[in-house]
Amino acid sequence: MAFLGNVAFRELLESYGGYGLLFTEMCSAKRIPGEKRQRSTYFKWRDDELSLLVCQIFGADPAAMAAAARRIEAEHFFGIDLNFGCSEVSICRQNCGAAILNKPDLAAKIVSEVRKSVSIPLFVKYRIGWEDNPSAAVAMAKRFEDAGADALTFHPRIAPDRRSRPPKWEYISLVKQAVSIPVFGNGNVFDPIDCLKMIQTTGCDGVAIGRMAIARPWLFAEWSDGLRCDSEIYLKSAIRLAGLLEKHFDSQKALRRFKKFGFYFSANFKFGHTLFNGIQKAENMEAAEAFLYQFFKMSPETVSRPNLNFFS
Repeated sequence: MAFLGNVAFRELLESYGGYGLLFTEMCSAKRIPGEKRQRSTYFKWRDDELSLLVCQIFGADPAAMAAAARRIEAEHFFGIDLNFGCSEVSICRQNCGAAILNKPDLAAKIVSEVRKSVSIPLFVKYRIGWEDNPSAAVAMAKRFEDAGADALTFHPRIAPDRRSRPPKWEYISLVKQAVSIPVFGNGNVFDPIDCLKMIQTTGCDGVAIGRMAIARPWLFAEWSDGLRCDSEIYLKSAIRLAGLLEKHFDSQKALRRFKKFGFYFSANFKFGHTLFNGIQKAENMEAAEAFLYQFFKMSPETVSRPNLNFFS
């Protein structure tokens, strides 16, 4: 499964294939009922992707989350994902994302209200909580299942931990053993060895990948379909994404999203900070593309695992 995908990125990823499900960017539940698909920044999709697309929403009001879910189902998405895992300050300040884990009753009520409102698959993504207490994560898993969740995506880090320490994969095993619904593991899966190890050591039903999929959009096809990649795939994918962003967004929004992509993409290279800084300084997409061509003329050295200084 791939998380964190805007509509342009998902189109790029789809061109390679190999994935199971795609998840949208986080969308505000309060805004979804009145959003215009053609104008919305986040609530955007292509009709061809709906059969494998899950809409990821955040919010703290059960009624608003349920209303958003009804709109999502009416648009024929595959499923809905309730994000109780995001620890970004801007999200937690709204008492959303991982902040909801401080209120287990509210979290369970949101799941219950959404479940009663729709019939499509319902996913819940969450973390350990705000303290390193695996029993709390297990208890929440049971409550989510009892409230009607069809599957869980579990990221075994505490909410304040912004990847400064490795995730505790052993907690995934505890969550998996506690429920009968599918559990997808998430956290520090960078290559096929990591992916297989997570499945074998935790017993999880699948793996959800976010930042690494952004860094290497072809990885699902490489890992599951045997896609053979050469060094040219890096430049080609970045240029292709630039074009897709301009197809789906106005020039300012397209450039802003390309710069976010550049943060993860630069982690592929030994001297990735040079690439990152060049993209961030670009005043328009043409300048960003020109810098990419200039950077790749130097035949930059790629790394087998990403530069974790970018991912911290």
